[in-house]
Amino acid sequence: MKKLTLLFITMNLAAVCHAQFGGFFNKVKDETEDKVSNNVSDKVSDKAANDVDKAMDGKTDSTKNKPQSSTSGSTNNNNGNANNSSAKSVSGTSGDFKTYANYDFVPGDTIIFADNFSGDQDGEFPSHWNLDDGQGILNKVGDNEAFCLTQGNWALVSPRMKNASYLSHTFTVEFDYFVKPWAFGTSVVFPKAAQVNDPAIEFNNLGRVSTDNFPKDFSGDFPGNTDNFSNTWHHVAVIFKDNELKCYVDQYRVMVIPDANLTPKSIQFGGIGSLDKPVIFKNVRIASGGSMNIVNKKFTGSKIVTHGIRFDVDKATILPESMGTLNMIKNIMDNNPELKFEVDGYTDNTGDAQHNLTLSQQRADAVKTQLVSMGIDASRLTTKGSGANNPISSNDTPEGRANNRRVEFVKMP
Repeated sequence: MKKLTLLFITMNLAAVCHAQFGGFFNKVKDETEDKVSNNVSDKVSDKAANDVDKAMDGKTDSTKNKPQSSTSGSTNNNNGNANNSSAKSVSGTSGDFKTYANYDFVPGDTIIFADNFSGDQDGEFPSHWNLDDGQGILNKVGDNEAFCLTQGNWALVSPRMKNASYLSHTFTVEFDYFVKPWAFGTSVVFPKAAQVNDPAIEFNNLGRVSTDNFPKDFSGDFPGNTDNFSNTWHHVAVIFKDNELKCYVDQYRVMVIPDANLTPKSIQFGGIGSLDKPVIFKNVRIASGGSMNIVNKKFTGSKIVTHGIRFDVDKATILPESMGTLNMIKNIMDNNPELKFEVDGYTDNTGDAQHNLTLSQQRADAVKTQLVSMGIDASRLTTKGSGANNPISSNDTPEGRANNRRVEFVKMP
């Protein structure tokens, strides 16, 4: 009896450790499984979609376990460059804004991939992705489509890109992820040519960030409250610059690797998922270029084009994750007290042109209001809404439309 009790305790401790820290250390593939085709036209069966529907519905049976509803950004202009995370949308300053007061993540200069699954069908495989291993489908979590990876041992998907090597020496990655209790999180994988022992970063079910197959093992614990970490959306941001790697979860910078000893060329998303505990993520954005902490420098440019100021859907409500970019602008203006900016809001070309023009003006005004609340003199800022005018990318692709949804700060005499 003592042996059985000890065995039971040991198994439970192993299960807890596996759920909390297993991640990539439990990355074991069943070689006897049939390989799944990489062709995205090979859709998963209706039965699999229904199974995931049932599994996801299971977590919303009670108010306590219901996921926070958040509307993903869309290619529709009314959504501007919205990209919701676990942080609630705000207007003006609020408690949520204050929690992001020291946020310093600034996205890359040019978006090379963006997908929020707005044009794809529920229960199917998304059209802008490759299936590299396992299985995955789209399924609604709350009000929005999310990518659910459901293969039991290991699932991997990758953005469908024209070039196999598309990452520069400086890039940023952003996405939102959702975890059920005791489920695994979402991992960012940097595949090597041999596709063996690929370096990866795991974001687990309590916000802990850890590496696998790096030259050295690194990790960082989520410093916030983890009691209610499950069953809510969380925003992830990663920046890689000159071999330095920084990882953020929500408003926290969780892990910094000064010398990562990597040369990433592409990205996969994956993890250990099952039908009742799938790997879940949405709102993926990959951009080339990016900034670390702002250094005191004299500003000599004519304008700053930003993609990091996010808004709630069809509103001029700034989301707290925008604070990295807003802090950057404030620092530049503090370091250059003679500097004045015209804040220009832009959308892509979808939706009603007049509505987008009005919305872009409202968003430019909201940015000014927020910067003034942060201590910038209102006389140093003017605003203009430009709608879909002056696109900087083609509006024919999701990443092109994402580039066109922007806020510019134009230097004024």
